[in-house]
Amino acid sequence: MGLGRRIALIAGVAAAATAATAQPQQKVTGPVAVYWMSAQTQTGFGMPTAGGGAPNPMAMMRQMMGGGGGANKSLTLQLGSSQTSAAPAADHLPPQGLQAGAALPLLTPKITPREPSREPDQLPPDFQKPRGRLLIFWGCGEHARPGQPVVIDFAKMAAGQVPAGMAAFRGIDYRPMNPPSVSRNKTYGEWPNEKTRTTVPSQGSLIGAHTIRGNYSPEINFSLEEDQDFLGPLNLTTNAKAPGGWANLGWNLVGNAQAYLATAIGGGDGETMVMWTSSETQAAAFAMPDYLTQGDINRLVASKALMGPATRACSVPKEVIDAAPQAMVQLAAYGGEANFVYPPRPADPKITWNQQWAVKVRYRSSTGGLLGMDMNEMMGGGGRSSRGAAAAPGQQPPPGQKPPRAPSAADILRKGILGGGLPFPR
Repeated sequence: MGLGRRIALIAGVAAAATAATAQPQQKVTGPVAVYWMSAQTQTGFGMPTAGGGAPNPMAMMRQMMGGGGGANKSLTLQLGSSQTSAAPAADHLPPQGLQAGAALPLLTPKITPREPSREPDQLPPDFQKPRGRLLIFWGCGEHARPGQPVVIDFAKMAAGQVPAGMAAFRGIDYRPMNPPSVSRNKTYGEWPNEKTRTTVPSQGSLIGAHTIRGNYSPEINFSLEEDQDFLGPLNLTTNAKAPGGWANLGWNLVGNAQAYLATAIGGGDGETMVMWTSSETQAAAFAMPDYLTQGDINRLVASKALMGPATRACSVPKEVIDAAPQAMVQLAAYGGEANFVYPPRPADPKITWNQQWAVKVRYRSSTGGLLGMDMNEMMGGGGRSSRGAAAAPGQQPPPGQKPPRAPSAADILRKGILGGGLPFPR
């Protein structure tokens, strides 16, 4: 290409860039109403997500009784609006396939003023200084990487000594999502609520037309397609201790899942807590993210903080198993999002885009269990545990006495795990 043509090409590109930057930015108002649907599929039993709350032992036991193949579906609906009403009322009219009723009432919570908290002038007489250690591991593999674990000594922290590995004392680096809430919007409604706690059956589906009607929100109408339904069940197909001492995890691939994350939390004695996460980057296994934005999923998969959508196996290092003979393992599959805005964006940038409503549907599937013990062993306790039988090899029980069995999940939950750090009812 001659010099003249090159100069002309450069001039053309510069002119196009100048014209693009000269285009006026489109003015956007609203949306008047925002509506979020959070769809989760759960198998096994689970610990709290970042959504918060203390462990619910009874719910965990109910999930366990369903076995590894049973799936529980849950749906959280949240409507926020900039409009108000003296008597706010709204309903979600779902497709018949959801099988949760013809209308799901979105109740506006009553706000009760909180008493101002008072700081105690002095420590209570039975106050005990924190003690114990937290061991932090990360990464899949038969053995822990060099430099692990990071040890957090709580007594030293209480004395003002910052541990050298304090940078590890953080979870996965994601941006928490901000759904509608009673504090964020002028008017807010949610389901489930104290008025109705109808559950979604395991065969319930989101596919079809959805309508949200209320006296403080524009009417919202959208439809979900087959690839925008609940994520499929996630199950641990392998959860066994290998002869070398590490634990092998395997799972089924979930359609439309874009990332996976595994964590384990446990302990050996009352003084030590152990956390492990499958993240290849340093992170502690605090509460797993409940939902992730599409941008965070892409970024965290690229940085290997999350496992990619084709990953179906991970090994928990031997050092984690040695430090935490009893641990709970959690596995989550993260889906993307379905987003809708009405009306559509005007093609002419000079026309203001007055958004009436915006809808976000987000997806998650998860499972959990006791590390190194499959669901059948967890429930029955009738077979040999993957950790080995209680009696030494070759040792026979006395005549008339049944051989000892490995503890079941119910046994361990009644005793509590993490050295009693998570108390469960006896």
